[in-house]
Amino acid sequence: GHASFRISYEDKVIYIDPWKLKESAGDATLVLVSHSHYDHYSPEDISKVSGPDTKLIASTDVITKAKAGEAILPGLTVALEGIWLKGVPAYNPDKQFHPKASNWVGFVIEIGSKQIYYAGDTDLTEEMKALKDIDVALLPVGGTYTMNAKEAAQATMHIKPKLAIPYHWGDIVGGRNDAEQFAESAVCEVKILEPGDSVSL
Repeated sequence: GHASFRISYEDKVIYIDPWKLKESAGDATLVLVSHSHYDHYSPEDISKVSGPDTKLIASTDVITKAKAGEAILPGLTVALEGIWLKGVPAYNPDKQFHPKASNWVGFVIEIGSKQIYYAGDTDLTEEMKALKDIDVALLPVGGTYTMNAKEAAQATMHIKPKLAIPYHWGDIVGGRNDAEQFAESAVCEVKILEPGDSVSL
């Protein structure tokens, strides 16, 4: 309903921006955090998913606050546990909510021969348009702080993913109608996930 995802492949589990989680799974191999806004960086939820060997990879401001983990910058690639991560700039070119200078990130996650792109809190940017070979694009659609449904649909024209999943709707900003509008306009298959739903690749 907002911006949290769990990705699992074999014995590896990745959480992205965990927030408002109902259960304490403690099964994370990696926790990825895009930036330090409270609806993306939640220490309480990170602790719910983390076990003794969990690694935190996040934007520099999150690592500074958490006093743990490894920072990832836009353009940087990190390899951990057989998973490749690339930091992709996440920012608003024409709004003040997510400045480019903050070095906040989305992620391209390469796991099990699939490339999954999580955009973070961002508008449609030149860096996003340049992405290639993305199997799944996780894109914000709520508007105000990020792309709206129409702009996210435009992103699919550039990225050309096989599948897109909308997020950043259903909580702080945006409603299911934004997700549905995105699904109608995107140039790829779209799955709208409610909290607890899953999709297999």
